[in-house]
Amino acid sequence: MSNPNTQNHDRFVSHLTRNAVALILAGGRGSRLKNMTDWRAKPAVPFGGKFRIIDFPLSNCINSGIRKIGVLTQYKSDSLNRHIQQGWGFLKGEFGEYVDLLPAQQRHDEDSWYLGTADAIYQNIDILRSRNPEHIIILAGDHIYKMDYGAMLADHVSQGADLTIGCLEVSLEEAKAFGVMHVDENRRVKDFVEKPENPPHMPDREDTALASMGIYVFNTEFLFEQLVKDGDNPDSTHDFGHDIIPSVIDDYNINAYPFLNLQGEQSYWRDVGTIDAYWSANMELIGVKPNLNLYDQTWPIWTHQIQTPPAKFVFDDDDRRGQAIDSMVSGGCVISGATVRHSLLFSGVRINSYSVIEDSLILPEVNIGRHCRIKKAIIEKGCQVPEGTIIGENKADDEERFHVSPEGVVLVTPDMLGEKRHYVR
Repeated sequence: MSNPNTQNHDRFVSHLTRNAVALILAGGRGSRLKNMTDWRAKPAVPFGGKFRIIDFPLSNCINSGIRKIGVLTQYKSDSLNRHIQQGWGFLKGEFGEYVDLLPAQQRHDEDSWYLGTADAIYQNIDILRSRNPEHIIILAGDHIYKMDYGAMLADHVSQGADLTIGCLEVSLEEAKAFGVMHVDENRRVKDFVEKPENPPHMPDREDTALASMGIYVFNTEFLFEQLVKDGDNPDSTHDFGHDIIPSVIDDYNINAYPFLNLQGEQSYWRDVGTIDAYWSANMELIGVKPNLNLYDQTWPIWTHQIQTPPAKFVFDDDDRRGQAIDSMVSGGCVISGATVRHSLLFSGVRINSYSVIEDSLILPEVNIGRHCRIKKAIIEKGCQVPEGTIIGENKADDEERFHVSPEGVVLVTPDMLGEKRHYVR
C-alpha cells in the first residue's frame, strides 16, 4: 500500500490548513487511569515532566498550521479549562485564530450531555456553521504522538475523499482492541468493524491490520449531513466508529491514511489510557534515544508552565548525596541528599535526605520525606509522602494502601495518604 507521506504536495497545504477547523474531543473520564482521573479529565493528566496530555494534539495543530481549534469538554474539566486558558491564549483573534472551549451545553437536548463522539460534534453544529470551514478535523484529546495534519489534509483532497481516517499498522492481535478497516490497494475503505474478534488484514500484509486512530478529516457539508441524519436516528449510539463510519462506507469515498514516517515505518503513537501504559510511555522518555523526541526544535510541544527556578541538587556527603542518575528532572525540583535512579520528576518536586527513588514517576508539587524508599510507582500531584514510607517492595502491603496495576505499578494519591483534598488540578 502506498505511503502518502513520500508524495510531494504543492503549497496548497497552507490553504487547506488555514481554512480548516480542528475539534479535539476532550470530555472523556478515562476511567482506566483509576484514581488519576477522580478529579480531572484524562486529557488534563500530566505527562512528560512538564506537559499535559492535551498539549500533544494542540501542539500538532499549531505546528501543522491549524490555528482554529475547538476543545470539547465535559467531565470534571476545571483543570483542563484552566490549563488551556493559561497556556493557549497566545493565538491572535485579529487573525481569526483561536482555541475555544466548547463544554457540553445541552444545546439540542436540554435533558442530555454529550452522548457519544458524533453527538458531541452535532451539539455544536450551529457554532461550526458560523465558522464556515472547508474541512473539519476531529481528534482525540488523550493520545501521545506528533503528527502533521496538513499532510493528511492534502492526501484527503488529493484522493477526492469525503472522509479520511487516520490509521495505525498493528498486529492482528492488537487490532482486536481497535476499530479496524478493510481497505483495497488504493487505500479506499471497504469495511469498518469495531473491536473484531477476527480483524481483516491489509491487502499486502497478512499479519497486519489497519486500526483507527480516532482521527478524521471530513468535508464540512458531508459531515453536517451525516450528523443530522445520525441525530434523527433513535437507534444510533451517536458514535463515529459504531454508527457514522459504517453507514457511509458503501456510498461515499472513505480514505484510509496510514500514519507512517518517510521510511514507510509506523510513526510513534501511544494510548496512555491505563496505569501501565501511562507509566511505560513516560519511562520511555528517559531512554538515550526515545522514540518520542521532546527535544526536537522543529516540532516543539507547547504548554503552560509555572515559572520555576532551575532544578537543584544539594549535599555531597558519603551517606547523603543529592543526585539523579539516568533520569529526567524538571524545573523547580530540589533533590536534597537523596538518590533518584531511572525516574522522571515533574515540576516542583522535593525529595528529602536519605530517600531513594527508582523507576518512578513523581508528579508535580510532591514532597517526599526523609528515609523513604519508592520503586516502580506513580506518586500523584501534591502528595506529601511521610518520612520512612516504603512503596514498591511488598505487593501485599501496597495493595492494602494503594492501587497496584496488573504489571505492578503502584499508584499513590493524596487521598490514599489520608489527605482529604477532594481535588487534584
